[in-house]
Amino acid sequence: MKICFKLNGQAVKVDVDPLQPLLHTLREQLGMTSPKQGCGEGECGSCSIIMDNQLVNTCLIPTIQAKGTALVTLEGLRNTPKGLCVIDALLEAKGVQCGFCSPGMVLALYHLLDNRVCADITPTDMQIREALAGNLCRCTGYAMIVEAGKIAARKGEGIW
Repeated sequence: MKICFKLNGQAVKVDVDPLQPLLHTLREQLGMTSPKQGCGEGECGSCSIIMDNQLVNTCLIPTIQAKGTALVTLEGLRNTPKGLCVIDALLEAKGVQCGFCSPGMVLALYHLLDNRVCADITPTDMQIREALAGNLCRCTGYAMIVEAGKIAARKGEGIW
């Protein structure tokens, strides 16, 4: 079946089994390597993307559900001022270790910061932890990632 959607701002059309997980379509047909196969059950966040401004797990979504939507992966964020702000904050806070969870963490922090009601208010530790709740990290213990969220909010003032 032919399915059309926007991926990182570009219109794409894929011819796939409509029930194939969106994760496989993104990786195998479209070459997006940032969403990763982790648990396959929507628990780890390794396959996270932003779909119509919602953070979602692509391992749980059949490709047909992407029809007509706007998808954003880390590949689409990494060269934007907001995306670079989050990535730089993670590096500054030493919130990146093995890198497997990093794309999901970047997208979760980006989503949190981009959807705040007041862009000049730094999210609390609890708000950041809630935003990261769907992402598992076995290396950092989260404290450095939470700190990265605060750094990104502070350094990104004016771009959010």
